[in-house]
Amino acid sequence: MSAPVPEIPDAESLTIEFKSDVERLNDDELVETVVCLANAEGGTLFIGVENDGVVTGLHASRPREISGLAAMVANRTAPSCQVRVGEFSVDGLRVAIVEVPRSGRIVARTDGLVKRRRLKFDGTPECVAFLPHEYPSRQADFRAIDMTGEPLAGASIDDFDPLQRERLRALIAGNPRSDKALAGLSDEELEGALQLTAKCDGRRQPTLLGLLLIGRTESLCRLVPTHEVLFQVLDGAQVRVNESSRSALVEVVEWLDLLSRGINTEQEFNEGLFRIGVARVDWGALREAYNNALVHRDYARRGAVRVCWEADQLIVGNPGGFVEGVTAATLLTTEPRPRNPALADAFKRLGLVERTGRGVDLIYSGMLRFGRPAPDYSASQPDMVKLVVSTEPADLGFVRLVLQEEAKQQGPLPVETLLVLTALRRSRRMATSVLAVELQRSEGQVRRICESLLERGLLVAQGTDRNRQYLLGPHLYRALGQHAEFIRQAGFSALQQGEMVKNYIREHGRIKRAQVVELCRIGPEEARGLLSRLLKEGEIELHGERRGSYYTLAPNKSKL
Repeated sequence: MSAPVPEIPDAESLTIEFKSDVERLNDDELVETVVCLANAEGGTLFIGVENDGVVTGLHASRPREISGLAAMVANRTAPSCQVRVGEFSVDGLRVAIVEVPRSGRIVARTDGLVKRRRLKFDGTPECVAFLPHEYPSRQADFRAIDMTGEPLAGASIDDFDPLQRERLRALIAGNPRSDKALAGLSDEELEGALQLTAKCDGRRQPTLLGLLLIGRTESLCRLVPTHEVLFQVLDGAQVRVNESSRSALVEVVEWLDLLSRGINTEQEFNEGLFRIGVARVDWGALREAYNNALVHRDYARRGAVRVCWEADQLIVGNPGGFVEGVTAATLLTTEPRPRNPALADAFKRLGLVERTGRGVDLIYSGMLRFGRPAPDYSASQPDMVKLVVSTEPADLGFVRLVLQEEAKQQGPLPVETLLVLTALRRSRRMATSVLAVELQRSEGQVRRICESLLERGLLVAQGTDRNRQYLLGPHLYRALGQHAEFIRQAGFSALQQGEMVKNYIREHGRIKRAQVVELCRIGPEEARGLLSRLLKEGEIELHGERRGSYYTLAPNKSKL
């Protein structure tokens, strides 16, 4: 059996490159392209394809055996880049395909050329010089170094602000989630415990983390010029609030909280004897989103952490993409991998972020439990993480439902339960294969979650095996004030389906299994089970075999 012919994409992208071979692509340019891809996200190089995607084929001088390209690339890159090379034909024209892995180290051509691939403002790719000051960012992405734990060149203890140190101590004392063991430490001990300083040649020197937490503003501007936080409120095209800060992070955290209080307004409703306030964005989720952006930003990369409130959404963006091994599609299941471990640990010990490192779960839960869409990270880029959360009014019916279930369980609903309930509330019924994408888990894991919710009465199921679908249980629809909707979604009972099949046969003389599927709006397996039951009960008869089979009413039933 021949291997399938690879599909050539419509256009170049960050991970796709076309190279013409009409004039025979020289080895230097080929290796340069490989280096560019390896130092970014990796990707695929098609040789014999023009920039517009037109296939022109390999040069006639190319040997029939092109596997030597892999050895040539390995010999001319440092560290050696191991690519996979293949060949296929399009309308009789030869095309080479070179698969380039993303490198865990910075790759150079052996003559010293170092480049990386990036997207221009118009979305098209280009190769640019990989500059020395960008190296730490790359290493931090792979967690080869922790920039925030390293001594900061040019900094001294005099760059620490005594007022910021007192602000830090006040946070430790006042935050119930902070590590209280820090409270009784001397200044020098506190700085050592939080990695605010490091010993260099027998003396204490501030780390990047130290300056970020308790540095003087003027020192931060001079020594960490990339540090900046913007806070904006937009009213359509009009900017209502446009503030910025370059202060130490402990002060920035307070500043963001203060500015948000006038924006993150609440709607109130009564639940029994209690009055409950629901903010535009859950405060726990909001603070986690802010602090995550401060913790995970790339401090070697220019650009500000940006908080932007719009009419119906909040956007939080930070320079630096997801670290190696993390994507928007795996955020919920990937183990926490901070770009700045020392900074992340300090924020945990100060009680500013979730101590388990699962702050993303908190952001998701804070949105879902109020009937809002899940957080959206899809607009993130290789050099920017962008979180978009809806600020639409809460669904109070769903809030009541969640509160009732949490009261029964005497604890908050897990994020996977909220994801299932939200997905089924939106799409009414779903198979495990579809839910698996929503939950970022395997079908087996999702099936176990759904079956557990089935046992608790939160869901009902229809069908078996691959055709099994889930929908919200009837009492949840009642809680939402949508009992009639459950009746519509649950469809007809097995007895009703049997009568529909028999009535169809009376009118048309016969029925096939595919027609049962369409008539009763059930899966093939469910249709097979329904017909088997009617056969056993003597209601219908089977004629023919396999695809030619059909069913008629039993002789004693045909006149009823």
